[in-house]
Amino acid sequence: MPRIDNDIKLDFKDVLIRPKRSTLKSRADVDLTREFIFRHSKKIYNGIPIVASNMDTVGTFEMALQLSKLKLFTTIHKHYSVEQWKEFAAQNSGILQNVAISTGMTENDFKKLRETINAIPELDYICVDVANGYSEHFVEFVRLVRKEFPEKTIFAGNVVTGEMVEELILSGADIVKCGIGPGLCIVMLGGMLAGHDESGTGEIIERNGRKFKLFYGMSSKTAMDKHSGGVAEYRASEGKTVEVPYRGCVLGTAQDILARKFNPNIDFNNQWSFLSNTLYNGVRSCCTYVGAGKLKELSRRTTFIRVSQQLNEIFSPNTIQS
Repeated sequence: MPRIDNDIKLDFKDVLIRPKRSTLKSRADVDLTREFIFRHSKKIYNGIPIVASNMDTVGTFEMALQLSKLKLFTTIHKHYSVEQWKEFAAQNSGILQNVAISTGMTENDFKKLRETINAIPELDYICVDVANGYSEHFVEFVRLVRKEFPEKTIFAGNVVTGEMVEELILSGADIVKCGIGPGLCIVMLGGMLAGHDESGTGEIIERNGRKFKLFYGMSSKTAMDKHSGGVAEYRASEGKTVEVPYRGCVLGTAQDILARKFNPNIDFNNQWSFLSNTLYNGVRSCCTYVGAGKLKELSRRTTFIRVSQQLNEIFSPNTIQS
């Protein structure tokens, strides 16, 4: 009989943040930068710990060029060639501290990783990425990468439980990717950064006077058809393929997330525009509600309260008619 874990687990919809007294006068007073000294590489990171996911509709060279302007980080997807990496690095050496090279764990993946790092030694971050990080082979591969590149900072994942986070850290990972929920110190974004000019090379789709771009998971049929010639017999499609509204340059969305500025030109007839612009409160606003003057203080100052209903549906995007 299957084992059942009866402990209650909470999701975002189950809680609200409890506001607290604050000495902050404005969102502008909040410092979003963090400094980390990594366990194995001993390298120092200083920036805003929001990371673009290494999906080929998000983690692109073009995305990195834009996000680096805001001190944000990009994990570049693994399907760029060594020559493409060389060309990018030659033209944009100043932003290499804000990007990571991604790799799978096959022999060819490791060969390409080694060739790229040898050609571009300024690359300090490596993202070892698989859908299921619970195999012994994956742990051994992380150890291999650590042995080969002792001075590089390594991301590894995806896992979802404490014991595997510990295992990967002990095996050489500096940063562990958690596949469920947000990060404690660093948050990786996928869908929030999709649909922009920088979100992959796919063409803009026009339908009924509106524009869209494709967004899909890297274990979806779309991704496997594109990069692997189809879904292998021993695999199944494990991701969605959706059309998301086209949103132009990513800088506007990124600034909304950070609350650098408030954009009052909200089109309430466009659901996606409404949703993205309500992010103007963003990370800074969240910090002010709990009295956190620095992003570092946010986790220890936050108190969640359980609720039965989190969202007021009146005048939500689904009820507003054009």
